[in-house]
Amino acid sequence: MRKFCVFSGFLGSGKTTTMMALTNHYSEHHGKAAMISNDLGHGVNLADHRLAVLAGCNASEMTETCICYQNENLAQRLDYCYEEGCDLVISDIPGFGVGALEHVYHGLNEKFPGRYELAPFTVLIEPDILALLRDGKGGDMQYILHTQLVEADLILLNKCDTISEEQIDADRRWLLEQYPQAEVLAISALEGTGLEELSLALKKGNASMRRPEIGYGGGEFMNSMGRICEYYLQYHAVVCCNTFDGTAYLMDIAQMVQEKLQSAGEDVPHLKLLAWEPEGDYGKVDLVGKNREIVKTRAFQRECTDIAVILNASALCSGDRFAEVMQEAVETVSGRYQLDYHVFKEEHFGMGG
Repeated sequence: MRKFCVFSGFLGSGKTTTMMALTNHYSEHHGKAAMISNDLGHGVNLADHRLAVLAGCNASEMTETCICYQNENLAQRLDYCYEEGCDLVISDIPGFGVGALEHVYHGLNEKFPGRYELAPFTVLIEPDILALLRDGKGGDMQYILHTQLVEADLILLNKCDTISEEQIDADRRWLLEQYPQAEVLAISALEGTGLEELSLALKKGNASMRRPEIGYGGGEFMNSMGRICEYYLQYHAVVCCNTFDGTAYLMDIAQMVQEKLQSAGEDVPHLKLLAWEPEGDYGKVDLVGKNREIVKTRAFQRECTDIAVILNASALCSGDRFAEVMQEAVETVSGRYQLDYHVFKEEHFGMGG
């Protein structure tokens, strides 16, 4: 079997966590699987890929542009994975992306007919974002939230460990009513719930290869893209004569960014803060909205002396303004922890051109 699946879904829906959990589960129970992290930043070992490697997943990355525009490179990567014995390969796309059904699935099918078996086009959504979509409160992102689900063959209602069974049933019913072309599964990637059902759905199911009209490149699309900036920062931080709590350090940076964005009326649908020690211990913190609780995704297991840090954000803010917020937060919090830090890379760019 040479099965390939795209995971779409809005920022913070849990695509990376789900791919990691599914890759491990599938490899343990069904056959070898691999994941590809797709990131728009330049360079290698960006946040999602680095996290997957630290967690021991069979992972690689494709960077600099969306896989929508890398059919040939994607095909080479898939062929390598299959030659290495993989039965299933999963890739995400950036969290604000739409159009991958056309550009990736139909692109591969047209350029490499019969070469790959395409699994159901899969879209993740989590309860808080679903509530915004359902209530029409997605703002400039409403188009993206809706359009991603229009493309879905399979919808994953993720983070179901955070809501009641009654709410899960209500959310599933609403999704089925609004997007009847798709199957809906309730999962919790964090707790491993629903991974076997998901594995079987991808293993046995195939993409419908529909071509829904989504207004790609139109006014709503451009308005949504015009609000988004991408930000990347990589640096090394070290304390002189002591140790420090690496998890608390990341949490404090996230909190300061959150407060600055709240006061400025800006937002960050997803800020990933990942850090690791030379010995391999690591911590991760996620900020998924200026008004939501900061998530301690993984804590360091011991005190730190020096860490490598990657901060990666998709923000509803101008790139220059968001860079100022991040720079101030890192400088202020590092000073509070008496850390010297050296920046290796910083970049930001808007998605609206």
